[in-house]
Amino acid sequence: MVQFPTAATRSVLLTGSSEQSKRQELKAAFNQTWALYESLFRLIHDDDAFYRKAEPLRHPLIFYFGHTAVFYINKLKLGKYIEQRLNPQFESMFAIGVDEMSWDDLNEAHYDWPAVDDVRVYREQVRHAVNQFIDDMPLTLPIKDADPAWVVLMGIEHERIHLETSSVIIRQLPLSDLTPSPEWAPCTEFGPAPENQLIAMSGRHLTLGKSEDADTYGWDNEYGTQHFKIEDFKTSKYLVSNQEYLEFVKDDGYRQARYWTEEGLAWLQYTQATMPRFWREYQGQYFQRNLCHEIPLPLNWPVEVNQLEAKAFCRWKAEQAQLPVRLPTEAEWYLLRQCLEEASPHWQEVPGNTELAYFASSCPVDRFEHNGLCDIVGNVWQWTETTIDGFQGFQVHPLYDDFSTPTFDGKHNLMKGGSWISTGNESIPESRYAFRRHFYQHAGFRYVVSKQDPASMTHLNVYETNELIAQYLEFHYGQEYFNVPNFCVNGVKQCLEEVSLHQTRRALDIGCSVGRASFELAKRFDHVDGIDFSARFIQQAYALLEQGEKRYTIPTEGDLVEFKSITLDQIGYQNLSDKIHFSQGDACNLKPQFTDYDLVYASNLIDRLGDPAGFLTSIAARIAPGGYLVITSPYTWLEDYTAKDKWLGGIKVNGENFTTLDGLTETLIPHFELVAVKEIPFVIRETKRKFQHTVSEMTIWRKR
Repeated sequence: MVQFPTAATRSVLLTGSSEQSKRQELKAAFNQTWALYESLFRLIHDDDAFYRKAEPLRHPLIFYFGHTAVFYINKLKLGKYIEQRLNPQFESMFAIGVDEMSWDDLNEAHYDWPAVDDVRVYREQVRHAVNQFIDDMPLTLPIKDADPAWVVLMGIEHERIHLETSSVIIRQLPLSDLTPSPEWAPCTEFGPAPENQLIAMSGRHLTLGKSEDADTYGWDNEYGTQHFKIEDFKTSKYLVSNQEYLEFVKDDGYRQARYWTEEGLAWLQYTQATMPRFWREYQGQYFQRNLCHEIPLPLNWPVEVNQLEAKAFCRWKAEQAQLPVRLPTEAEWYLLRQCLEEASPHWQEVPGNTELAYFASSCPVDRFEHNGLCDIVGNVWQWTETTIDGFQGFQVHPLYDDFSTPTFDGKHNLMKGGSWISTGNESIPESRYAFRRHFYQHAGFRYVVSKQDPASMTHLNVYETNELIAQYLEFHYGQEYFNVPNFCVNGVKQCLEEVSLHQTRRALDIGCSVGRASFELAKRFDHVDGIDFSARFIQQAYALLEQGEKRYTIPTEGDLVEFKSITLDQIGYQNLSDKIHFSQGDACNLKPQFTDYDLVYASNLIDRLGDPAGFLTSIAARIAPGGYLVITSPYTWLEDYTAKDKWLGGIKVNGENFTTLDGLTETLIPHFELVAVKEIPFVIRETKRKFQHTVSEMTIWRKR
């Protein structure tokens, strides 16, 4: 049985009564986690092994040996907590890994890696520098995410992640490169597996998300809130064992296309896999490769597979049992997790094979039982159906803005529960780690039987990166610049101040773009139609309406971007969703049902139409008597949008200036009277230091 210091395996509480004691806790956690990481790499007795690419999708181990050290220096430098680098070459070379590469997108770039001893010297320099930083940094309690101590905790938790990912790579080195150590002793309990059972679980409503005032460090994707409705389901009592999975292998499951997703079939074709990565077969006998040993396949240990294999097994199991068998969702796993009352770091006794408290390997699937379920936490990570995304209110940390966002792509699935080597934040219930579905960790799975569609419990809200779309999201929902009021909010406010509405049944926001004015109008009107010609624009508005949140990136300079998030709750629109309907449409050819409006709001639209006069003529019939037409435009007529002979103004007529207001009046006066003319300024951000400042003219017309 292995046993490492608690400071190396448990998260430091952010709270406390003594700043001096907390400083010592931080130092102990830093130094003991650092020592634990180096003890893992001491299993490698041949320096040449540091340069072998044991895992084709990742760098050789020399990278990970240096990476966790340079992380501290790079983050402290980024946060302006230190002025000098220790080794600029190392701090560039070891900065960025390739953990998110896919198996079909290999990078053959050449790296001129330094000698292992040089990296050891560098690590010692960093260890000394960080200890000195902890001694000297200002420290107040509780620790907040803007404090220098948070950066130290970020480095500690980051190294704990790579303790685990590096152990997976070491597990793929030839055994001849490794020397077993008593510090990393595996379990020696083998035998037949218990027969799996289905345990009934009652469904319920559940809210996930880590509280901002939680007492432990958290990564950005853990915060925010998300609500789920879980229907009744059944769960397997045990993780799927090697013995249970062996039935799938012997039934030729790897060659039966019907069990595999399209992605799974592509992976099979590429790898030609016939069994899990860590299994070996010699003369009809199966063996398992562990960290430093190869042993006869331990039938009562959990199988270790990627998500594609786990999903294929569930399809096979469903066919065998004639039941709706699948992987659990994150929310369903969390319901299972509530069978444990306490959580790390508050455990008196670790309730599962995790935090290196028992073994440096998996162990029997029935070794740890709580409330009728085994391995709720620990042993191996548990794959889920859930693709990772941020909860509502998600915000990146400015010092690590690419920790989570690259995985919000629908291609990374969450793993829950931790493994035998999961430490610190990894063993906290709220932790959310995700990998590409073809990747291997120390991960297995349990299955559930449920008729509930997992898609109903999957929340995917990717970051909008299209530059124009993101620019308009910022224009509509972002911050105000140079003290110029938000154009959509101010425009609706200005027009409503000038009109005398007899009724407020229906409004049309034509050319609504990404929808802000529609929400503003819904504060006053019973129903609002938001229509735009651009499907991309409408998709953004509709997604915000349905999901209550929208995310996007806006450029700061060059390739750098800033991550932004907006929610309906933040801007006060949480109770308006039922009053708005967004749809794609052509302003010059609207469907018949879009009619009988008390107000039509046409913002920055008129000079982007192919036939603006035709629009004005047709829209009159869609406005109720006494209703209003509001037009705003900077009148930037361009032949790219409107043939010159159809411009309403900005031209010479009989040698005299003819403005767009002249053209509007000429076109509208048979059916409308002009109520007011106003100027509405707006600012559009292009980059952090480049903005467009424009003034639209607002004209308000009352239908006779």
